[in-house]
Amino acid sequence: MLTLHRARGEAVVVDGDRIAALGPYDELAAAYRDRARLRSWEGVLSPGRHEPDAPALLEAAYWPDPREDLGAGPLTGEELAALGMTGVRWGASARRGLQRLLAAGTTSVAGPFARPTVRTAVERSGLSVTAGVSALPLPRPLAVSGRADFAVYDDGGSCLVTCVGGRMVHRAR
Repeated sequence: MLTLHRARGEAVVVDGDRIAALGPYDELAAAYRDRARLRSWEGVLSPGRHEPDAPALLEAAYWPDPREDLGAGPLTGEELAALGMTGVRWGASARRGLQRLLAAGTTSVAGPFARPTVRTAVERSGLSVTAGVSALPLPRPLAVSGRADFAVYDDGGSCLVTCVGGRMVHRAR
């Protein structure tokens, strides 16, 4: 099914994991109104953001479970060393860290990831992974036939929605 995302007069039509059309909302609504589901956002459509520090955020920091009495932010250094991390715990931490990245509008991350459970969590997230620092600006601009990775931000810079591969993976409440 096609989805038409509207944000401040601009729009993107998503077909599966690809962008089918980009342009002014009025034009795309006229062309796709009967064939697409409409998602309307009060913000600015953007390609999303690239996180070059993803390995450090996901493999050198522990994102506590809200049920743990360890605070809300990531733990590093001596606090991390005292936890006795296992592969399973690294995977769960990575999933919570990825949720934070998606909530910030992240659509691509730098790699590689050395820990197998972290690598699996990143692969399952659908985020594009680049090997190290890329010479090209990331993420790449939105383009017809390109992968449907984008975010919508409100006037304060908060992410309202993140789409990765055409799937809505974050939506602000």
